[in-house]
Amino acid sequence: MLYWLTALSDGGDFFNLFRYISFRAGGAFMTALIFGFVFGKPLINVLRRKQGKGQPIRDDGPEGHFVKAGTPTMGGLLIVGALLTSTLLWARLDNPFIWIVLFVTMSFALIGFADDYAKVSKQNTAGVSGKIRILLGLVISAIAGFWASQYHPEGLQNAVALPVFKDTLINLGFFFVPFAVIVIVGAANAVNLTDGLDGLAIMPVMIAAGTFGIIAYAVGRVDFSEYLDVHYVPGAGEILVFTMGLIGGGLGFLWYNAPPAAVFMGDTGSLALGGGLGAIAVATKHEIVLAIVGGLFVVEALSVIIQVFYFKRTGKRVFLMAPIHHHYEKKGWSEPTIVIRFWIISVVLALIGLATLKLR
Repeated sequence: MLYWLTALSDGGDFFNLFRYISFRAGGAFMTALIFGFVFGKPLINVLRRKQGKGQPIRDDGPEGHFVKAGTPTMGGLLIVGALLTSTLLWARLDNPFIWIVLFVTMSFALIGFADDYAKVSKQNTAGVSGKIRILLGLVISAIAGFWASQYHPEGLQNAVALPVFKDTLINLGFFFVPFAVIVIVGAANAVNLTDGLDGLAIMPVMIAAGTFGIIAYAVGRVDFSEYLDVHYVPGAGEILVFTMGLIGGGLGFLWYNAPPAAVFMGDTGSLALGGGLGAIAVATKHEIVLAIVGGLFVVEALSVIIQVFYFKRTGKRVFLMAPIHHHYEKKGWSEPTIVIRFWIISVVLALIGLATLKLR
């Protein structure tokens, strides 16, 4: 919205700053961060009053989690609110990729909100039916995948770019939309599974968002994309504003989610943030790189898939408990140790993901 202040510029004054994505990205970060600090405590107080007993704790979960009983959930509202406000304020609203990413993020936030509301109102961990959640996610992701493909350059439409291999594209044709659905729904649910310890999900999400902000800025500029030999996606650079808003909102949330957490993000936050990352990957044509940068989320999701598959086949478990962060809890690792080590892994994976921009 503030971008339109450039209409008042003569090319050499303060208003000219609003032309630059980097300036507006910084503004989005600060706006979201301040939003989190200002509205964090009041929101937590409202959630605590409305929810009473807070988020239900799994009976079969690690014993140490029962001390968290009474902690309110739906803290993702703080992140989503900060992200929406900062993006609408600082991004160019004539950019289709901004609306695609916002559409996915807010739609998944609504699904997560309904699930969280069902859990706290019924005081059980069931929530909304998994089939309904998946069905809604499939529809939202299909719309986003088709929408994004309409704004990709002709040579990139319905194609998947392979990292490291220069100029290598796999044209999926009609199957690009199902592929985009897998990326977005997979990312949303993988982040959701990761959100099991205080601060565990939000920091890797911010790391991934920062990485994809850099990628989006690079592929959205002709000079950078030519230098790096990556595919140019006109308009993708504006996504940097969104990612910086996400990081600012995430830091504001982490202030209250740091151990011991005063609030959980709930499915409201985890589904929204995961879906948003998936949508960014599709928009920037870096879907495969998301599997590298978000490798922690992939491992968390795979641990659940492996556990369920193996148990149904043999009646035995591969892990002491899934997702895998609970496995390490069962092995005696302290919660802060798991969280910080997983953060370190996320940083390493992000650097590997960034390296694919130059390794050609």
